[in-house]
Amino acid sequence: MRNIKMNLQFDGSRYQGWQRLGDNDNTIQGKLETLLNKMTGENINVIGCSRTDKGVHAKALVCNFFTDSSMIIDEIEEYINRYLPDDIVAHDFCEMNERFHSRYNAVSKLYTYTIDNNKYQDVFRRKFTSHIPEALDISLMEEAAKVLIGTFDFAAFTTMKSKKKSTIRTITDIDIIKENNYIYINFKGDGFLHNMIRIITGTLIRVGKGEITAKDVQFILESKNRSIAGPMIESKGLCLMEVKY
Repeated sequence: MRNIKMNLQFDGSRYQGWQRLGDNDNTIQGKLETLLNKMTGENINVIGCSRTDKGVHAKALVCNFFTDSSMIIDEIEEYINRYLPDDIVAHDFCEMNERFHSRYNAVSKLYTYTIDNNKYQDVFRRKFTSHIPEALDISLMEEAAKVLIGTFDFAAFTTMKSKKKSTIRTITDIDIIKENNYIYINFKGDGFLHNMIRIITGTLIRVGKGEITAKDVQFILESKNRSIAGPMIESKGLCLMEVKY
């Protein structure tokens, strides 16, 4: 049994996220598995490093699958890209040992949330940014972001309903950069909960608008209460940029 690893780049605008949803194959995983099943004649399960939400994009989502196919790597790569839709590209194929798991072996992930802070949105970037025309105080947002760096229970910043799964995660860095009226918020950590980045971003935006303070963010974090955190911002501004192993 061969274990094939690949990187994906995709525009998530028209997809229901990464994970296959029953009979609905309008997901990234569904598109890949349908192609691989046809290619190999097997029932392929593609393992992704991250279960991106509906509308979220990726520049480097790592995934892997097991197959008995004798096709060489170049043939697999050429076949997949020939039949994938134009908004998904697979690249950097390689064969790994059987123990490699794209999700469990990942040690860090980098996501970027992009805000268009111009008065009017750029129509050519509207699918990849969230338009917020109000003035945002970056220094206040940076102060609040420092509160969230470390290992904490992020229950207040997720929509995950399961009580059995841990909500403890480690964020190693939140970097906020403003260039030409675009704000880039880079999140680096060992992993992120369902909707965690979008809720944290929504909370930091409230700070930037002067509605709450860094002390309020500290209180929200310690409360573990989702109802008092900021709103969950739309998914289209979020992109998975890098995964390290």
